[in-house]
Amino acid sequence: MDTAVVTGAGRGIGRETARLLAAGGYAVLVTDMNEDAARETAEMLGEPAWHMRHDVRDADRHREVAAAAAERGPLKVWINNAGILRTTKVWDHTDEEVRALVDANFLGVLWGSRAAVEAMRALGGDIVNMASMSSFGAVPGLAVYGATKHAVLGFTLSLQGDLDDARIPIRTHAICPDGVDTGMVRERQAEDDASIIFSTPRFLRPEEVAEQVVAVIGERKPIAIIPRSRGVLVRSMALFPSVSLRLVPLFKRAGQKKRAQAA
Repeated sequence: MDTAVVTGAGRGIGRETARLLAAGGYAVLVTDMNEDAARETAEMLGEPAWHMRHDVRDADRHREVAAAAAERGPLKVWINNAGILRTTKVWDHTDEEVRALVDANFLGVLWGSRAAVEAMRALGGDIVNMASMSSFGAVPGLAVYGATKHAVLGFTLSLQGDLDDARIPIRTHAICPDGVDTGMVRERQAEDDASIIFSTPRFLRPEEVAEQVVAVIGERKPIAIIPRSRGVLVRSMALFPSVSLRLVPLFKRAGQKKRAQAA
């Protein structure tokens, strides 16, 4: 049986992705910093799913996870989903918060991708990296978070170039969803600097994003923007940064209003 690894699968998008992969016939290794949450997901999925505690900031731990997955069967799918969200002005972040965001959201993806390539290079497979709609433009209040997601997008595309150049049959995918109704987002709801997240026309459900994550597996699709209708807007804004910055206050005011209503 082919195996799959999903990081940050203790809740939200990661849990829903693990559920769909298990339903699709994979033996899923569920990982999370919170071991109890990872265990809960694995128990919900049943055999042959299993769990490991996994700090994605630790490069060696990724290799251990990859080895554990390969022991059960060919490792064919690796989902770099784990991440954290902090919302505040760039200068108000503590040094520890900045380091945590970069280590978890970007370096965690990089370490995971390297471990996955090492484990999958002979037989091929798919690496799916969780980026964000914030990968494409200005996101005041989320500048450090957004920077990590810009990095994930750029890394994913460049990694595919390296794989193609080396003729390694692995496909990479950057998933760029709009705001998602997850615990991670709800935990920031009271913060004014989170307002830009709430400017989305509607919050996506975790299972909607998970469906798109699973849909790219086996396809040559380096970027998936969810929903597609927002893709044209955000990519157009990325081409005209001056216009984008002038529009940002409008989005933030809309987000502040919706955030207040949600509270």
